[in-house]
Amino acid sequence: MLEHGGRLLRASREHGIPAGDWLDLSTGISPFAWPVPALPASAWQRLPEDDDGLADAARAYYGAPHLLPVAGSQAAIQALPGLRERSRVGVILPGYAEHAHAWQQAGHAVERLAGARLLDEAGRFDVVVLIHPNNPGGGRFDRDALLRLHAGLAARGGWLVVDEAFMDATPSDSLCADSAREGLVVLRSAGKFFGLAGARAGFACAAPALLDGLRERLGPWTLTGPTRHVLRLALADRDWQARARAWLAAGSSRLASLLDARGLSDGGGTGFFQWRRDPRAERLHAALARRGVLTRVFGEAEAGVASLRFGLPSDEAGFERLDMALAAAMREVAP
Repeated sequence: MLEHGGRLLRASREHGIPAGDWLDLSTGISPFAWPVPALPASAWQRLPEDDDGLADAARAYYGAPHLLPVAGSQAAIQALPGLRERSRVGVILPGYAEHAHAWQQAGHAVERLAGARLLDEAGRFDVVVLIHPNNPGGGRFDRDALLRLHAGLAARGGWLVVDEAFMDATPSDSLCADSAREGLVVLRSAGKFFGLAGARAGFACAAPALLDGLRERLGPWTLTGPTRHVLRLALADRDWQARARAWLAAGSSRLASLLDARGLSDGGGTGFFQWRRDPRAERLHAALARRGVLTRVFGEAEAGVASLRFGLPSDEAGFERLDMALAAAMREVAP
């Protein structure tokens, strides 16, 4: 099992700080969560049905001609490698480590390369896996360049897999509308933008034949009835979505300014988080944790460089607490 953010209970035990007393910035999940209403009893009592309107709501929201609801994009990440013969796979570095892990576990030959190099050397691979915008680096790609990359791969039976888990803040950059093209797979996560990580819900957007293979591998009832009910409503709530995008843009900009002001300026970010390189990342992570602030730390083996990812505080008090904790932590780790 690979390491992930969100291990708040473990941090609570390790540092002797009650879980409710932490400022948890260890994930990229939006703290501006869609307000879940009361659920009808039928959502719990009946088996989920595919024709309940969720797929229609998702197609309208993502602009994808065809898609498959999955138990978080993680489910598709793990299943996709099983749909191909052994291949040469290029995966972006730094990037969400589960991609490379899943392809390696399925017996494929995997290389992890920086984004620019991966695009330049795409001819060496049967499958290229990108994260757009990247997690944790926040890097972005030109949309037309991605479509050209896909065309080159598809011409020789290859795939371009694009993980768009953090795309909702800037939906115009998405490739979902193009995902009916053979060999293009776009993965979306509902948990990040809607703040519903516990629902474990996402979507795979691709051509029908590939989705049929993925459906067979995953089996029936990939999402629970309550999750399907909530997602159908959230995906249709355009007013809330507009407010959320504005909130994320403002919060991420403020977080970036805070980190820059405290001397952490080498990195990037998305609407959901900020990422900073620093050789003291491990020590900073520990110093912040002792002050009840949980971040996500990346070592060189995992991300290619020692670094920290900071999620967004949910309110003014959270920003003030992070600022004070970071000031003290920076003094603690100063040379």
